[in-house]
Amino acid sequence: MPENSLKNKTDYKRLGDYIREVDSRNRDLAVTKLVGLTIDKAFIPSVANVIGTDLSNYKVIRREQFACSLMQVSRDGKIPIAMFEEESAIMSPVYPMFEVIDTGTLLPKYLMMWFSRKEFDREASFYAVGGVRGSLTWEDFCDLRLPIPPISRQREIVAEYETLTRRIRLNERLISTLESSAQTLYRRTFVDNIDPARLPPGWRSGTLREIAEINPRLSIKKGEDAFFVEMEALPTKGFFIQEVQRREFSGGAKFQNGDVLFARITPCMENGKVAVVSEIPQNEVAFGSTEFIVLRGRSFSLSSFLATLVRSEEFRSYAKSHMKGTDGRQRVDSSALEVYKITIPPGDELKLLERKLSSLVGLSLTYMRENKTLTKIQNLLLAKIGE
Repeated sequence: MPENSLKNKTDYKRLGDYIREVDSRNRDLAVTKLVGLTIDKAFIPSVANVIGTDLSNYKVIRREQFACSLMQVSRDGKIPIAMFEEESAIMSPVYPMFEVIDTGTLLPKYLMMWFSRKEFDREASFYAVGGVRGSLTWEDFCDLRLPIPPISRQREIVAEYETLTRRIRLNERLISTLESSAQTLYRRTFVDNIDPARLPPGWRSGTLREIAEINPRLSIKKGEDAFFVEMEALPTKGFFIQEVQRREFSGGAKFQNGDVLFARITPCMENGKVAVVSEIPQNEVAFGSTEFIVLRGRSFSLSSFLATLVRSEEFRSYAKSHMKGTDGRQRVDSSALEVYKITIPPGDELKLLERKLSSLVGLSLTYMRENKTLTKIQNLLLAKIGE
């Protein structure tokens, strides 16, 4: 490894001196849980078809052991790598696995924090450039270096990071609970307790376009600097836009605060990518992906109601059945959403429902904003351990 990579980092230690490979096979078939590894450094239940597969040759991973993929590192710009936190599972034998040799010298959780740094991925990508298909060899991986402070300091760093992680996870659970409550309220009002033949007084059958504008007309001058939202920023849980940028307008969906963004293309639509626009300065027009459909209440704000509606299973099932295009690039047209049949209550009752849903969605947005701040603090902490 080039010496200049260690400039001002003479106290860094070689990773390979602190870890060792592990290769425990599932010979007795005692472990049945199969997991995979994502590029975002997390374990997930595997969806691989293993019917007829000899699982006795699969590798067993145990608590505080690591799995990684060193293939195509420079192409992806990341090393999929994670520390296992459950009791045990099995993985494909293609994954290299390793563990810390002496946990009294190097904490596995501290090591995982180091692997989570963007700078770690950049350095690994740099050394993978010359490899076959941009892959990193095990030897080069072991030659990567990291700071290893005293174990007491490692514990302090890990404790600080885990405090933030626990708060983020608590907020995520609260967000899921709030959304579930919103969906329950929506279903109780418009699905479960509604007989189309016997509607309550003042209620009527109608279509979505009667209460909502679809892609309202807005304008931004070509080349004008404006706020921009990309598809990746839309969440599948909660309704908070993860990131808002600024760039020159060159086309795309246009929207303002209070509008609802609905991803119309597969698989984003099926995954439930929906957001309430809440981070744009008032009265300013922003733009985003051409694959957004924008919804807005006609007579009064219905952002929470519309967000809950388009995230519902019934609505997504309808949208999926009206998709057109080739496999992998199917999308629903806005005209299909305009004629989506809904039951429309009197205006006062719809306003009351919007207020109820707004209290749930608004609190969800608050928790998501907090998580964005906490994640920034985590990233600062990760960056600091490399200084």
